[in-house]
Amino acid sequence: MPRRTRLIIFGRQGAGKGTQSKRLAATLGIPHISTGDMLRAAASSGSEFGQQVKLIMDRGELVSDEVMEGVVRERLAQPDAAGGFLLDGYPRTPAQADFLQGLTAPDGIDLAIDLDVAEEIVIGRITRRRVCESCGTIYTVGDESAETGVCARDGGKVVQRADDSEEAVRRRLADYDRQTAPLMAWFADRDRLAIVDGSGPADEVSATLFKVINA
Repeated sequence: MPRRTRLIIFGRQGAGKGTQSKRLAATLGIPHISTGDMLRAAASSGSEFGQQVKLIMDRGELVSDEVMEGVVRERLAQPDAAGGFLLDGYPRTPAQADFLQGLTAPDGIDLAIDLDVAEEIVIGRITRRRVCESCGTIYTVGDESAETGVCARDGGKVVQRADDSEEAVRRRLADYDRQTAPLMAWFADRDRLAIVDGSGPADEVSATLFKVINA
């Protein structure tokens, strides 16, 4: 594996991005950093900037690009990111990608990976999901707890969340595709985009991801 690997991962909801991100980070020895992770780290850092971020989050306000740039700068300056990182959820726009490229100059980002799974497949995965209302355990239609509606862990009620309905999922996927297309083009124009089929078994997808990264 490369000594330092700076990666970004994209993927529709339900594409298996969480599973693959954990595997990549563990094998490469780099932190998997999500947008939420960065915000929480900044808010708990105790720095003057972190206190500003905490106030914004406590008020439930949206974090501006300017503030987000500070969050990213602070997080990537941490020792665990010195050997590389896997970013998840950032950047979201070409302007943010410009900032990140400048922040990581002169080498910049090694690769942006789009974990591609067909829309109908991810819709099927998400709409078959069931969740325990009390402990959050996730089940799939066909699991005993999903069928009985009773969580095997704590006896809580197992339900389909409203935002996992087909209509809600299709709406979110359409929003994701519309917002992400310009960003995909940004990385493709710089020969920094790899599209990996994520529809197969998890082990096969992982093997493909590592081949692409090594290449």
